Amino acid sequence: MTAPVGNSNYPTAYRIGCGRIRELPAACAELGFTRPFVVTDPGIAKLPWFAEKIVAPLRAAGLQVAVWHDVDPNPTEANVDAGVAEFRKGDHDGIVLVGGGSALDAGKTIALLARNPGTVFDYEDVGDNWKRADPAKIVRSIAVPTTAGTGSEVGRASVIVDPRDHGKKIVFHAKMQPALVLADPELTFGLPPRMTAATGMDALAHCFEAWCAPGYHPMADGIALEGMRLIHENLRTAFSSGTDPVARTHMLMASAMGATAFQKGLGLVHALSHPLGGATGLHHGTANAIFLPYVMVHNKAQIAERMTRLTRYLGLANPGFDTALQWMLDLRRDLGLPHTLAETPGVDEALLKRLVPLAAADPSMGGNPKPLTNAEIESVFGKALRGDLS
Repeated sequence: MTAPVGNSNYPTAYRIGCGRIRELPAACAELGFTRPFVVTDPGIAKLPWFAEKIVAPLRAAGLQVAVWHDVDPNPTEANVDAGVAEFRKGDHDGIVLVGGGSALDAGKTIALLARNPGTVFDYEDVGDNWKRADPAKIVRSIAVPTTAGTGSEVGRASVIVDPRDHGKKIVFHAKMQPALVLADPELTFGLPPRMTAATGMDALAHCFEAWCAPGYHPMADGIALEGMRLIHENLRTAFSSGTDPVARTHMLMASAMGATAFQKGLGLVHALSHPLGGATGLHHGTANAIFLPYVMVHNKAQIAERMTRLTRYLGLANPGFDTALQWMLDLRRDLGLPHTLAETPGVDEALLKRLVPLAAADPSMGGNPKPLTNAEIESVFGKALRGDLS
């Protein structure tokens, strides 16, 4: 089967297909970049293809390129501040984001702050904070995703760790969304199986929580359902056969679909994962994978009908909640991801209790199918620690 190729303009200009990274110099010219600031992470910066497929072609096109890669796996305020300083020092006129969620989130926040006043958390997604930015001063960017998980390449927000409480805070402005995405599946071929699994489950969590979020948004519902179908049919293949171009293409698309769908909302899975990741450094996708079944059980009464529709759409026998739960458990097992928080170093009851207020205040909580008390949040944390699916 031939890997798909396509162009679209929803939610932003999006070009997908094997080998499309070759279009990067032309894309920079299209957006008027002459001095692009390339943001990536330390691991990608060391890979041979980064120099060969990103930096060398841009320089061959006569562009004055600077590379910055001081990004932690969970990007911090300090990372962003350092990137802003480097951007200003080089008087750059555009940003090329290359990487997974950490590089993309850091780079988008640099784009927000490079020419706007204030600090990172002046633009936290609370109230009308986003109005503090002059949208005309937000630097345009091109996103080149190298993982299929966060969907940050099409997102309007970033997740940044706040040093004051080690919580993950959402920084938002609609104009942070990259102007163009070049999604080349070949750049994901080298992704290790464990990271393929974790990022794939992140994409699934986005689609799943968007599908379950209350409110009227049929477009998001349709995108979320189809995203879950693509993940159901392709994540195991991408995990076991990492260079399969068809599976890798579909997973990149499903990642973008998840981030598009969660305009409708997220929920308890992300509200739990954000503070846990900020406190422990646990990969966000792995945290989501652990929490998903426990949150499903907690929300069962509110999502049972949606689980019937989901399992029918996936073509599973005996549609219903129990089938959906088993599907989730089987997928997580097949990908070799943990079943409990007890399998994660540094996580215990005392830590989780301290994280309850952060989870309760997380913006994702507003999309959960039902409101939760702090006692309920602590209960779900505890069940995920012990492996209790009752």
